[in-house]
Amino acid sequence: MPDTDQRSETMTDQTTFPDPTYRDTVLEPLFEGVKTHFAHGMAQINRAHLVMLAETGILGSADTRALARALQDIEDETDIAALTYTGEHEDYFFVVEAALRAKLGDLGGALHTARSRNDMDHTVFKLELRVRVQGILKLLADLTQAFLEKAELEKETLIVAYTHGQPAQPTTFGHYLSAVIEVLLRDMERLDAAADGLEHCPMGAAAITTSGFPIDRGRVAELLGFEGPLLNAYGCIASVDYVTGLYSALKLPFVHLGRVVQDMGVWASFEVGQLYVPNALVQISSIMPQKRNPVPIEHMRHLASVTAGRCDMVVNTMHNTPFTDMNDSEGEVQQAGFAAFDSGGRMLRLLGAFLPACKINDVNVARNTEAACITITELADTLVRDEGLTFRQAHEVAAETARAVIASGEPLGRGFLAFAEAFEAETGRNTALSEERFATVTSAEHFVAVRDRPGGPAPAALEAAFSIYHANLHRLIERATVRADRHVAACAMLDHSFAVLQET
Repeated sequence: MPDTDQRSETMTDQTTFPDPTYRDTVLEPLFEGVKTHFAHGMAQINRAHLVMLAETGILGSADTRALARALQDIEDETDIAALTYTGEHEDYFFVVEAALRAKLGDLGGALHTARSRNDMDHTVFKLELRVRVQGILKLLADLTQAFLEKAELEKETLIVAYTHGQPAQPTTFGHYLSAVIEVLLRDMERLDAAADGLEHCPMGAAAITTSGFPIDRGRVAELLGFEGPLLNAYGCIASVDYVTGLYSALKLPFVHLGRVVQDMGVWASFEVGQLYVPNALVQISSIMPQKRNPVPIEHMRHLASVTAGRCDMVVNTMHNTPFTDMNDSEGEVQQAGFAAFDSGGRMLRLLGAFLPACKINDVNVARNTEAACITITELADTLVRDEGLTFRQAHEVAAETARAVIASGEPLGRGFLAFAEAFEAETGRNTALSEERFATVTSAEHFVAVRDRPGGPAPAALEAAFSIYHANLHRLIERATVRADRHVAACAMLDHSFAVLQET
């Protein structure tokens, strides 16, 4: 047993709780966060748990009716936004319980039978995260749809594709956007899987080992719109992989889209000039009249980076924490993590308006295509197919041709003489290609047209890809819709069951 001093110290701690500094730095901010984010979810949990206590007979009908009516009165009477933290009660949970006891006496404490703040906390976190994930998946679906429409519109619009920051080969804007679409769809798959991790209910785990009462965990899960209970009670409280998995998946679209935004910045630069940003999306300089600054690109890059960083913050907060109940995964970090959804949502909405409004500058694309000889790969390929050269021989002929036309400042299409000389020097014979055939082979249009394999930029290959993208996007939207419909149906079921409880 503790000695007298220890008993006295424990009692003193209880009677003076909370310490004013602890109250101001921890308890009051947490209370404000619950008011903003979790009060509605806590009310749903109270209702579902009481319905289960009634249906299992753990509490009698008269008691559950009185509790249901008192809960309804408290919800009707309380202006949650107007509540201020006084320190009289440790947190919002005890504020509600105190209100119940004020109305019902000791019976007010019966609602907490067979549950804990532990299982309530993780359940209410999941309820709030479900709403936010549903919103971000909707924005990602909208963005993917906008990219798809733009890709279909621009499937024949030539652009210069870059590797290592240098002009590489011609392709189409639709082909480029298709690559982005595939990443978006994979990111949505990952986020959809993480959303599934929110669909099992911790209620019934109680503190960490379930309860000796004959609770019906499945019924509470059903009333709250979950697929079912999360099985292991220890894991319900300790695992928190629903948090780390979600924010890991949430981070990736913004890492990936940040790279696309960086391309937009390069493409829109004066020197490249491949992307035209309309006036509604540029700002002028306060001193330099000639400037057209596409600053939304910078804001998107910033928002993407901030969002990824906020996701890292959440995941890193869990690093090296004990595998048990701990505050590191709870109120503070949950509320802080919501900022990732906010900044991420802003970025997705801005990109969804920005990119469809932009256009490709055909004149600058043609200029850069000619200046950089980016169709030269197809000349080498043609020499292999039509002239019977090995690819290494063809590569040497093409390289020498490129050096010659770049040095002379001529476009590749008018470099037939330089090509013929390079061909004879390498092979010891004249080429069978005509000057007209050479001009065709080195054109950007021909380069794209002959790349009609799956995944290529030719129109037929792109059309086949578009069909796949539409189907995959539709499937992901349907999955999200099924979850959302289950949540809505559960709310209606819970409202009905709770109303019946008040009457019986």
